[in-house]
Amino acid sequence: MEADTTIMQQVQISEAVLEKHVYSVWALPREDVRVRVKKLMEGLRSAFGGPQFEPHVTVIGAIRLTEAEARDRFKKACETVKAYSATVEKIDTGTFYYQCVYLLLHPTTEVVEASALCCNHFGYNRSGSYMPHLSLLYGDLTDEEKKKAQEKAYILDEGISSLSFPISHLALCKTDTEDKSCQSWETVEECSLQP
Repeated sequence: MEADTTIMQQVQISEAVLEKHVYSVWALPREDVRVRVKKLMEGLRSAFGGPQFEPHVTVIGAIRLTEAEARDRFKKACETVKAYSATVEKIDTGTFYYQCVYLLLHPTTEVVEASALCCNHFGYNRSGSYMPHLSLLYGDLTDEEKKKAQEKAYILDEGISSLSFPISHLALCKTDTEDKSCQSWETVEECSLQP
């Protein structure tokens, strides 16, 4: 009986270790940029609702892996990706929840290459071309509401559309896309990129 219990516990532990979760890789702006963007995000949320989340540039979207696989691939990616700069092109709106209102970034060679290197390490096949962006608001808004949110973003921070910022950190995050409140989202690991 005791042996059966031990075997069951070992099986449960093994299943927990092998359990796959949804992970994303985020590029994190410098602290001063995060503070500025958070202020803008708060202004939009107070007017249009939506969940709170950390300012980030998605390098790899949702990919299902075990934690060990995710950590291992993230470590390898961090060894090859160099620090880079990002520049905002404009405030734009998208067609789905996680790209409601966002800062569209210039798809410069270094921005696109950082994502491509990470995708290679993670074995992630992107369905279309990479659109680097930093989301400001998540939500299911009407086109009219999105336009109003876009206009409000320009009012809240007039200089945001000409913002350039360095990216010297990547984060591996658990991002269950079924959780639209983002409350279960968590940073698993962070790394500094070499200059």
